[in-house]
Amino acid sequence: NMAQAAIAIGAAFIIGFIIAAVYMFMCKNEGYQKNFIIGLAILPAVVAVVILLVGSNVARAFSMAGAFALVRFRSAPGSAKDISIVFFTMAAGLACGLGYVSFAAVFVAVMLVVATVLGFADNNYDKKQLKITIPEDLNYSTVFDDVFDKYTSEHTMSRVKTTNMGTMYELTYEVKLKKDAPEK
Repeated sequence: NMAQAAIAIGAAFIIGFIIAAVYMFMCKNEGYQKNFIIGLAILPAVVAVVILLVGSNVARAFSMAGAFALVRFRSAPGSAKDISIVFFTMAAGLACGLGYVSFAAVFVAVMLVVATVLGFADNNYDKKQLKITIPEDLNYSTVFDDVFDKYTSEHTMSRVKTTNMGTMYELTYEVKLKKDAPEK
């Protein structure tokens, strides 16, 4: 039925935008990637459409599962929070696609309250993300230690990736500034 499909897809879009907005609010201090937010916003609708297309046909369901198994994520593995929010978003889309729109709405509301409460229980609000781009021939393992020792109470390298066609490295650090240290 087209009306039910439209309701399911529309609800999935709304749920996706709500999840993305709450995730942005939860991560405003630690930062987030725009592409991840876009993915969170559209993922429930994509899952709902797939479920609507598969329907109750077992052969189609197995072929769709095989096709999805071929999809590989090219980005680095995210944090446990990011992986959990992706599965949560997929579950919401699955519920919408199966026609359980009211269940999906209640499920999303409860899970977002839990995630927000747990997010505020996190004491890492004073941590900041620092990205530094350096030439590929620079030994980055200890080059910034003196600056970090002077201005930060904690620092952890969370990611290294190549950029600019492999001629540069982008280093991502999680830093916690000392109380009297200027942010600049």
